[in-house]
Amino acid sequence: MWHKLLMVCALAGPAFAYAIDARAAGFQASGIVPRASPEQFELAFWNSIKDSAHASDYEAYLKAYPKGRFAALAQARLQRLRSASPAASAAHPKATTTPARPPAPVANGTPAAPAVAGGGPEIRDCAACPVLVSLPADAFTMGNNASDPSEKPAHQVRLGAPFAIGKFEVTVQQWNACADAGGCPKVAQAPGTSASAPMRDVSWDDAQQYIKWLTAASGKPYRLPTEAEWEYAARGGSATPYWWGPKMATGKANCKDCGPPWNADRPANAGSFAANPYGLYDTSGSVWEWVADCWHNNFKDAPADGRAWDEPNCRVRVIRGGSWREGTAYMVTSTRFKYDAGVRQAQNGFRVARSLR
Repeated sequence: MWHKLLMVCALAGPAFAYAIDARAAGFQASGIVPRASPEQFELAFWNSIKDSAHASDYEAYLKAYPKGRFAALAQARLQRLRSASPAASAAHPKATTTPARPPAPVANGTPAAPAVAGGGPEIRDCAACPVLVSLPADAFTMGNNASDPSEKPAHQVRLGAPFAIGKFEVTVQQWNACADAGGCPKVAQAPGTSASAPMRDVSWDDAQQYIKWLTAASGKPYRLPTEAEWEYAARGGSATPYWWGPKMATGKANCKDCGPPWNADRPANAGSFAANPYGLYDTSGSVWEWVADCWHNNFKDAPADGRAWDEPNCRVRVIRGGSWREGTAYMVTSTRFKYDAGVRQAQNGFRVARSLR
């Protein structure tokens, strides 16, 4: 009976259909679903796609859960999207400021598509997972002898292994998938915040909770990028102060002096500005990004192989990249600062990484 009702409701409209999703599927309130259980992961998967207008997301759900609790509803929505897709595409052309849609999720983290720029193939490990860009192990010069003392000395780093890093910062929608599954704390965002906005006001400790959940949901070893990996990825192969060249230019980053779109109250949605040569968005401005390393006042004695520079019981961690509230001086790729690992601040967010070996 429920399957028939789900089909009728889905064809009647997505808002009404979703109102009975969880009850029809037999789930209790999200806080009662057992933690780290198959039910939790299925519910997290569904929550991450429940409002999607893309058939590939429902196809991915049905592939992962062919007899899942939401299978009938997924089939109905898939049928509706397939029948309406030609007209919908013509009526709603993609806005130029919308981030490129991640490729459809594939099994076991197989590369889904080539990156649009100089990075390697893109990877998406699950429907709720951020899209990653794979990068090879390589050498680069980290730091800046002409900038803040904390960025000195500029030094050669040779990464010990290839890795993958988030194409975008973790978004509000991605964080909420974790929170809805009980893996992350619910963190209120300002009224009117878009689901595509970078998640912010999260501590380093909060980011670790997201990573733990994402690792369990995907079966892949997610983590924060090391500081060296972050700078290597943010540079996009450049050796200049900014990833786009030696001088500041407007329209390249989300900061108060960087040009439109800019809003004093909140960062722009993920991907509103151009990607760097590796296909990564918002490495300059937007929100400060937590990395794995403990804070050190400069790079003297820093690891030369790209590993995290950690200390026992470290409570002050590195943040990178500046935010939308800062001026152009903070858009230099080597910019770094520190923050207490347990403190939430409205300008701090993060992107994820994982090893490829």
